[in-house]
Amino acid sequence: MSEATGGPAILVLEDGRVFRGRSFGAPGETFGEIVFNTGMTGYQETLTDPSYHRQIVVMTAPHVGNTGINDDDPESGRIWVAGYVVREPARISSNWRAERTLDEELRRQGVVGIALTGTRALTRHLRDKGAMRAAVSTVETDPERLLARVLEQPPMAGADLAGEVSTDTPYEVLPPEGTEARFHVAAVDLGIKAMTSRRLSERGCRVTVLPSDATAEDILALDPDGVFFSNGPGDPAAADVPVAAVRGVLDAGKPLFGICFGNQLLGRALGLGTYKLPFGHRGVNQPVIDTRSRKVAITSQNHGFAVDAPLDGPFDTPYGRAEVSHIGLNDQVVEGLRLLDRPVFSVQFHPEAAAGPHDAAELFDEFIDLMSAQPAPAAE
Repeated sequence: MSEATGGPAILVLEDGRVFRGRSFGAPGETFGEIVFNTGMTGYQETLTDPSYHRQIVVMTAPHVGNTGINDDDPESGRIWVAGYVVREPARISSNWRAERTLDEELRRQGVVGIALTGTRALTRHLRDKGAMRAAVSTVETDPERLLARVLEQPPMAGADLAGEVSTDTPYEVLPPEGTEARFHVAAVDLGIKAMTSRRLSERGCRVTVLPSDATAEDILALDPDGVFFSNGPGDPAAADVPVAAVRGVLDAGKPLFGICFGNQLLGRALGLGTYKLPFGHRGVNQPVIDTRSRKVAITSQNHGFAVDAPLDGPFDTPYGRAEVSHIGLNDQVVEGLRLLDRPVFSVQFHPEAAAGPHDAAELFDEFIDLMSAQPAPAAE
């Protein structure tokens, strides 16, 4: 076991399964929905992704922390995971950009973790039984007492969490120096990652980031060239306010692009249902096929809910015909939606993925093309 680990710690799942290991990160205890991430890289992106709010993340990669932590790569201003489970924490960090170790950063931000040799068994258990409530503790030694408290925790289904991770006030992200601001994008922050605004700004977009409770009136008052709805945590079935905002943007005919949670919100706005996946998709190795080009992309994903839509061709919605644009090849889950009569599309995966892969980065160019194709406003 790594020198970075401390005293005894236990992990208790809501079905009574118990795993024992050593403390990693901050001492204490934490509760959340336990999920697993299959990425071999990108742990700093994972930790700081607001979509992981209220989730205990199990890393399936056997060695985590090799490159340490730096202050350039976070996707938000803090770590959002509720707890962290690894097999073998790196004894040292070895990267020219590292400013401190992963263990030091977890301690600094009060994130409770556990290092245990059974992450493979734990992952197999979650694949069989599904994501569930759990706790990690370095202070409670009795699994039965800890289990009783796990069962008191709210489930992820029905949780409306975007407001807990969103910005409180609007702010702007400008194009890099020397890049012309050709478009103005209103981005609704439901848990937005920093790289998303960067991908838009480097393509000549001035991005105004709005709080999660922004209404269609708030968005359209900016007269944007396009509207973006971000990733975020929680159950899309509980997110009525942003769904209403999506419908207002659709009514106005503005180009619209959604990622992850934004894809689920678009689905709801079109009259489709959403459902909770057994254990979700989390990692940087998820194969997705484009239903038009038949091109397969390896994508980064982080979602526990999905859209229920027909895979076998166009279907009718209150906003015209739509189609499933992408399908997950592992389990045939809807991975994207496209309106056929309006400049609107969304994807369930992350084309902005900072840790890679970058197979789907061209989707940002597709959004730019939609805004470019809109008629110029009439002269007064």
